[in-house]
Amino acid sequence: MYPSDYIENLYKGFCNTKLLWKYRFKGLNQLNLMDIPETQFNRQLLKKRRLGQLAEQFAFNQLEQLDDCKVLAENLQVQKNKQTLGELDALIKLNQETIHLEIIYKFYVYDDTIGTSELEGWIGPNRKDSLIEKITKLKTKQLPLLYSSECESVLNALELDRTNIQQKVLFKAQLFIPYQKSIHFSQLNEDCVNGFYFKTSQLNDFDTCEFYIPEKLEWFLDVNDSVDWLSFENFKIDVETFLSESQSPLIWIKKTDGKLLKSFLVWW
Repeated sequence: MYPSDYIENLYKGFCNTKLLWKYRFKGLNQLNLMDIPETQFNRQLLKKRRLGQLAEQFAFNQLEQLDDCKVLAENLQVQKNKQTLGELDALIKLNQETIHLEIIYKFYVYDDTIGTSELEGWIGPNRKDSLIEKITKLKTKQLPLLYSSECESVLNALELDRTNIQQKVLFKAQLFIPYQKSIHFSQLNEDCVNGFYFKTSQLNDFDTCEFYIPEKLEWFLDVNDSVDWLSFENFKIDVETFLSESQSPLIWIKKTDGKLLKSFLVWW
């Protein structure tokens, strides 16, 4: 399905990604896995996965490396009249505590023209989602699903009492700040900043650089030099396909001094 070394590199990228906040934020308790030692990916992937689904598999693999952790259920669907209301990402037993865990892996850019608060500025690179929207969805839809009447029978089948279940999130993110701007923020983990984003009007600032456009799953990866780099002219041709479809590609940039950068080129 996937070459093992390819998945292993993606897994390391996931493990290296920092938590968006460290403990409790906006009423959401973060599951802090900072103490997990570096591990290998041992799970079997029997089908191709989207980035978010693969992030869940990576998180499950990390959890399974802990002596005091057991994954009780994963991607547990809750239905009403044969229609799916939603799903619980995971139910785990950690340190004798049962936890409903939601797993999130996001890429956000900071647009300082949006809203009046720090949090409002963090949006998806295609402007289709935002951090505020995701936090709201977690608090009003995904986490409350545990307490729905439809979920009770699902929990009963697992012999679990929801009054004894804690709720936490594993929220990892890569953040990108505007090109040539200094952004200071206090509410989120600054270690999540992985690079910058820039607009097509600023593209000529990089006319001496080389480029690589990673596939979506490669967005997990740290920038490295073991790729086939594109010249500036060839990059402009290749990237136009994304921009014409209102997609903001993640790109790697190699400067003339060998420095490697990670960035989004936004269509907007």
